[in-house]
Amino acid sequence: MELSDIKTFAAVARTGGITRAAEELNTVQSNVTQRIKALEAEIGTPLFERHSRGMALTGAGKRLLPYAQRMAALSREALLAARDDGEPKGPLSIGSMETTAAVRLAPLLADFHRRFPAVRLSLRTSPTADLVAGVLEGTLDGAFVAGPIAHDDLTVTSAFREELVLVSARRWGSLAELRAATTESGPTALVFRTGCTYRQRLEQIFVEFGWPSAARFELGTLDGMIGCVAADMGVTLLPRAVIERSAMTGSVTMHALGPSHARVETLFIQRRAGHQTSALVGFAACLKQDDETIAA
Repeated sequence: MELSDIKTFAAVARTGGITRAAEELNTVQSNVTQRIKALEAEIGTPLFERHSRGMALTGAGKRLLPYAQRMAALSREALLAARDDGEPKGPLSIGSMETTAAVRLAPLLADFHRRFPAVRLSLRTSPTADLVAGVLEGTLDGAFVAGPIAHDDLTVTSAFREELVLVSARRWGSLAELRAATTESGPTALVFRTGCTYRQRLEQIFVEFGWPSAARFELGTLDGMIGCVAADMGVTLLPRAVIERSAMTGSVTMHALGPSHARVETLFIQRRAGHQTSALVGFAACLKQDDETIAA
């Protein structure tokens, strides 16, 4: 098997489609299609089922995937280990929830860049589930995710503590008013895509409020989310710090929640096994020392 074919297969499996995989791999769609066909021909069986919404793994594809992920991760790790002479430099891929990237990471990233200018840092935002998968697969060196996280193959460091608030349009002055004025099914839940921990918590809150059948509307950006809330399209769940630093903070209302729903810890995760590059060690040191990582 060609390693490039294996990496392409893992990317298509992760993203669910040729187009998104091509974007992630920085190549053209035809190249992705060609490599998948070559791998299927070599193995002698289809690895994906094609449908209108994308591509899903066949039984053979599901059996191959964990091996492909390990091979791709080991290849990248071997390359980085061979190049690593103890001086932080080279590529470092960090993942983050969009909310954390928006309000917490700028001071940390600036400090890291000043201390280690030879490191080529890239930041990818995704929901927690995708970030955990990226770290386990080796496509990310580390990631900021919503806790709790318990996985034998990951090390976990506490990074930030957040207070989550229910966010509605300005005209709703209290949760009681919102609950009294909405239909029996409740307001529309404005959420990020599946895999977002804040989405899961919001859905739990809706069940407790008696709104299990409320409509969901997925949005892809933080600004879009807050803008739709301000326009009274629905409600969402976000860290208080995100709303307080938003340009639209005066257009929405934040509703405090009980501790079981409001408290959330942002964690920095890394793979437990394998080589830790000097760049990642340097990043972890900055995270530990930076006063901005301790949230009120």
